[in-house]
Amino acid sequence: MTPLIDRRSFLAAAGSLFAASLGARRAFALERADAVFATAYQRRSGQYGVAVLTEAGELVHALDLPDRGHDVTFDPVSRRSVVFARQPGTFMTVFDHAGKQPPITIASIEGRHFYGHGCFSPDGALLYATENDFDAAEGMIGIYDARDHFRRVGEFKTHGVGPHEMLLMGDGRTFAVANGGIETHPDFGRAKLNIATMEPSLVFIDRVSGTLLSHHTLPATLHQLSIRHMAADDKGRLWFGCQYEGAERDRPQLVGYATRDDGLTLLDMPDDVLGGFRNYIGSVASNPDAGLVAVSSPQGNSLVLIDTATRTVREMRNLTEVCGVAPDRGGFLSSTGTGRWLAPQTPEADLPDFVWDNHILRI
Repeated sequence: MTPLIDRRSFLAAAGSLFAASLGARRAFALERADAVFATAYQRRSGQYGVAVLTEAGELVHALDLPDRGHDVTFDPVSRRSVVFARQPGTFMTVFDHAGKQPPITIASIEGRHFYGHGCFSPDGALLYATENDFDAAEGMIGIYDARDHFRRVGEFKTHGVGPHEMLLMGDGRTFAVANGGIETHPDFGRAKLNIATMEPSLVFIDRVSGTLLSHHTLPATLHQLSIRHMAADDKGRLWFGCQYEGAERDRPQLVGYATRDDGLTLLDMPDDVLGGFRNYIGSVASNPDAGLVAVSSPQGNSLVLIDTATRTVREMRNLTEVCGVAPDRGGFLSSTGTGRWLAPQTPEADLPDFVWDNHILRI
């Protein structure tokens, strides 16, 4: 899991140039903040971008993007972040919170597009991104040298179709990858080309060699349950959320957990909670200190907190177009497509000009 840095560590690492570049108002907002977060957005004018905000929803930094972004990853070594284009996007943008360097936009190579997620190696030397070899209909992990202008230096297979979120496990060596199982091709936009033959999986891969360590699938009757997003708890279990591509009237379980050796277990959730998801989980986040996992559904306007020890629902909230979620204090910060920014023990911020995207990263 990516280590978190608190406000004081963030300021010390970024240095005085960062505070000076923000302007007095934004520097003051940062100084008062207990945490800093990054998320992609779309303005009501149509412009896409990525923003750094305090937990109170005060804007610290914003950067325009050429198209819609999705998730953000952070390198605590270089203090740089990368925002990935939403699938089937063909760019990722590296930005420096300290303002010392201009942003770098990297295009996918021919025959590949990004899936919106990635992560750094523990030493910050390499960036990894989930990608699609769309002519072969194979999931790939692209490897980029972060110390050489993010030059692409290799790739390895995800042993599945449609990889979405990837996480680096606590050992610093093992990747977990959610293969959603859905075939796409940029010639057909976001059309799903293989719904009848989907084979979603969750795999564990050696980061250094690319060797497949374990490969887990759901029962054949659930082959249309696309595994998309993940978060690890304090016991090393990987919690995952799914999006169902079958009949709308069906109500499969959508949330589960896995380990490298024990495979996948779907959580048995109450009917009212399950129905509230409308067969779609948009984001998953973990707060290990609180023993909680949060799952959100923008389609169902639902945010649910799960107790990881008892594996039961702790709380269910109704929030219009909620999706972004990140650990904060004893709970979670969340954002919505209507511009709401909600943090524990902090007054809600309403930024109606912003349509917040699916994910929030605490940096």
